[in-house]
Amino acid sequence: MDILLDAHFWVGVALVIFVLILVRAGVPGLAAKAIDARADKLRARLAEAEALREEANQLLAQIREQKARSDKLAAEVLANAKAEAERLQVEAEKNLKEQIGRRGELAERRIATAEAQAAAEVKAAAADLAAQIAEDVLKQRLAGAKSDPLIDQAIGQIGSKLQ
Repeated sequence: MDILLDAHFWVGVALVIFVLILVRAGVPGLAAKAIDARADKLRARLAEAEALREEANQLLAQIREQKARSDKLAAEVLANAKAEAERLQVEAEKNLKEQIGRRGELAERRIATAEAQAAAEVKAAAADLAAQIAEDVLKQRLAGAKSDPLIDQAIGQIGSKLQ
């Protein structure tokens, strides 16, 4: 009966008695309930996390769809802007050519008007000069001769025309 004197034996017996008391008191059931409650909380959290993940995936899909629509709209706007810019450039070039043509025609008309005015001024100056020269010639003839054969002839013609 050396076993009864061994301390390890009594520790083992005390442990078995302690476990039996715990089982009889329902501690394993309480522990199982606590573990089950904790497992239920974890399942609820996992379900909530799964729902949040699903919602996040849906939002991500919506955002990707909106981004795709935005990219498509941006591409359309850009294409329209490029087309409008090209159209405006062509129109501006056409308007510039027309304006340059009109200004060229206006300049040509002004030049022609200036040339005509200059020619008229030259003709007027030439006529004034010719009249002055004729006057000077007549003055010299009249001053040099008491009677001018041309004047005498013109007077004679006047007399014959009056009759």
